Amino acid sequence: MSRCAEAAAVAATVPGAGVGNAGLRRLMVPRQASFFPPPVPNPFVQQTRMGTARRIQIFFLGIILLPIRALLVALILLLAWPFAAISTACCPEKLTHPVTGWRRKITQPVLKFLGRALFFSMGFIVTVKGKVANAVEAPIFVVAPHSTFFDGIACVIAGLPSMVSRNENAQAPLVGRLLRALQPVLVSRVDPDSRKNTINEIIRRATSGGEWPQMLVFPEGTCTNRSCLITFKPGAFIPGVPVQPILLRYPNKLDTVTWTWQGYTFIQLCMLTFCQPFTRVEVEFMPVQVPNEEEKNDPVLFADRVRNLMAQALGIPVTDHTYEDCRLMISAGQLTLPMEAGLVEFTKISRKLKLDWDGIRKHLDEYATIASSSKGGRIGIEEFAEYLKLPVSDVLRQLFALFDRNHDGSIDFREYVIGLAVLCNPANTEEIIQVAFKLFDLDEDGHITEEEFSTILQASLGVPDLDVSGLFKEIAQGDSVSYEEFKSFALKHPEYAKIFTTYLDLQTSHVFSLPKEAQATPSFTSNKVSPENREESASDKKDD
Repeated sequence: MSRCAEAAAVAATVPGAGVGNAGLRRLMVPRQASFFPPPVPNPFVQQTRMGTARRIQIFFLGIILLPIRALLVALILLLAWPFAAISTACCPEKLTHPVTGWRRKITQPVLKFLGRALFFSMGFIVTVKGKVANAVEAPIFVVAPHSTFFDGIACVIAGLPSMVSRNENAQAPLVGRLLRALQPVLVSRVDPDSRKNTINEIIRRATSGGEWPQMLVFPEGTCTNRSCLITFKPGAFIPGVPVQPILLRYPNKLDTVTWTWQGYTFIQLCMLTFCQPFTRVEVEFMPVQVPNEEEKNDPVLFADRVRNLMAQALGIPVTDHTYEDCRLMISAGQLTLPMEAGLVEFTKISRKLKLDWDGIRKHLDEYATIASSSKGGRIGIEEFAEYLKLPVSDVLRQLFALFDRNHDGSIDFREYVIGLAVLCNPANTEEIIQVAFKLFDLDEDGHITEEEFSTILQASLGVPDLDVSGLFKEIAQGDSVSYEEFKSFALKHPEYAKIFTTYLDLQTSHVFSLPKEAQATPSFTSNKVSPENREESASDKKDD
């Protein structure tokens, strides 16, 4: 009997190697609760549905209210501009010292009044709860959930504190001058040191002992639909000073304010809001949160505690989505996938799996290659098998089940990324790749022939008539596969790691299923992983 046939015969006797026994084998990797799907699948989409009666009401109210409110908004902005100009006259765009003296005393009360008048003219009825802390008690305000450009109302109610804004916004006509009156911290997109400089400026102002105005920050960094609180960025918590959380609620029957990545545009929301008789908003100032010593040294810990307190007060869950998920959503849309396919809870995935945005973006390209032909942008068992160029077998179903974490019969992008990182990459160590290569190299000549490759895969997958010529040609540059070619392919395609090592798992389980006296002198085929240390290896394995 040839060595290939002997290897196939051994694998065929292993429990779980044949067709129909996949259900008897337990999963090799336990599910981790920390990787369960988020309670809110997509916080970046908002769909406001309106009936016919509501549309008719908006139309007739809009005929009257829209021009009046648009005129009032324009008038108030024009009235505010001279006071903003006085406040910022002869001041550089990036301030080195706070604006003080008569200019601030004159302009600030007027700008506060006009700010309230601006939102009142838009139809907002504001309810304020709690007490506003002063600059000594809380140098920083943190506002959530951030769901619309109308959230600027929190800045007006809080007394016009400074904000973090893009440098381009300060250069815009009219609005730019009003923004500069708030003494903002400006961020530059072209300056590579902008992030570091921004953090240093926030620390300098927050620790000035009340010399600078208080700062207001939206720690989520992007707009959501208020169904949850996404990851808080640590910028506002790095100074290690007390912060005052501010909650925003919009308790209206018709939502005309939510501005997300999928939904109404800026102009549409303005028109819809201006056409409402009124729009309710609640601004709640929570008790000041003082960081302990551990939180001063770990701003992420401080941010998480404050976020949990705010979510509890709002009665909504928290998720680990962040702005990077929005970028992945856009990328998914460009790859003709559903936009929500790109959501992975970037914060959790990047922390736990040590992946950066570029790495996850690369995985998205791979995922799109597989899922482009499927409906709904998800991978089924057929697409999975076609991509691996392998037939649907029990072993392949097992591998698919390891990716399919919620057992719904399909793999989404989040499950794909977790599967590659948790299940496959740890198996692609140099040692494991060497062991897998030696398993395939039955005659130990340093090369794998198509016959050897076919024999092992047929045995491990339980498919005796498996055609692997297509897969073999992808790996081999000639008639056989060298170790370097095998290693290169395994590292570039980590999803094959479990396939390549399945045969080793099957042989091991076969040995330990034999009686103890048979285990002491197991009958191996001529395919030796480490022939010179066979006895020592068996002893070490038994001790484990």
